[in-house]
Amino acid sequence: MSISYSDCFSDLLCGEDSNIILGEVSLECSSDLDSQSPDVEESITGLIEDERDFVEDFHSTTQYLDASSRTECVAWIIKVQKYYGFQPLTAYLSVNYFDRFLHSHRLPEMNGWPLQLLSVACLSLAAKMEELLVPPLLDLQVEDAKFFFEPRTIQRMELLVLRALDWRLRTISPFNYLNFFANKIDPTGSYTMFLTSRANEIILSNIQEASFLGYRPSCIAAATILCAANDLPNFSYITAHHAESWCGGLHRDKINGCYRLMRQIVVNNRPRKQPTVLPHLRVMTTAKDSGPSLGKNKILNIFSEGCEIPKARDLVHIILVQEEIV
Repeated sequence: MSISYSDCFSDLLCGEDSNIILGEVSLECSSDLDSQSPDVEESITGLIEDERDFVEDFHSTTQYLDASSRTECVAWIIKVQKYYGFQPLTAYLSVNYFDRFLHSHRLPEMNGWPLQLLSVACLSLAAKMEELLVPPLLDLQVEDAKFFFEPRTIQRMELLVLRALDWRLRTISPFNYLNFFANKIDPTGSYTMFLTSRANEIILSNIQEASFLGYRPSCIAAATILCAANDLPNFSYITAHHAESWCGGLHRDKINGCYRLMRQIVVNNRPRKQPTVLPHLRVMTTAKDSGPSLGKNKILNIFSEGCEIPKARDLVHIILVQEEIV
């Protein structure tokens, strides 16, 4: 079945009509949920109930995708997010699209340029959803990107991602719950800003870990706020037992498991103290001893003739053929 991409490219630009892409989207899914609104309890309950429809078992994604490949792609997304000052939610959505796509589709090659192309497309879509200013597609490929793609190649990959996600780009995330959970711990609001800011950092530092794919966004949010609260002496007594009572649908065992995993990652990523080296034992090296320097990243023109690697349009064709067979 042939598809005309020319009719879809206009929808892939920054000025999408949200009603065309998503239909009627409930404001409850907004990351800026007002924790002081009178119906906030009902809104949070609705979000947790909707998680059953949005959250899938992504463990099958990591069964055929090398963990290091996923980690490398997510690390690049976070680098670009920090480079442009994107919101944390933009990075989270990028990884969410990435995992959801690979949950239902297999790329011809599960490493190298196909994964890089998917990463750029997912980041571009997430930025269009959340950012007021989105860099051009060529400028989005920064921070040591190994491959570079033409805008039309990225746009075609964007369309494949949209089809795979059934155009459902607005999804529930841990950020939906942070303000609500922070106010449960600190009703006065004195430490709410610290708790949410620290929680944002923890979430970004953990999305590279595939182990968190088994936890729902509400559980991740509760464990994250719990980690942030335990960094403050005033709230060091807060445990998963308290977190379970914040709203219905939370389970102590799940929160505990997620919390322990987060703490373990913090310990593993903590910089180790460098051993002291006596001055007379230091080894000096010169520039000529440091080996050949790396050249500039090779820029791949996917649509140029004589390209030695498979062309990206071949990737598009292969995926479409696979969909028709299924």
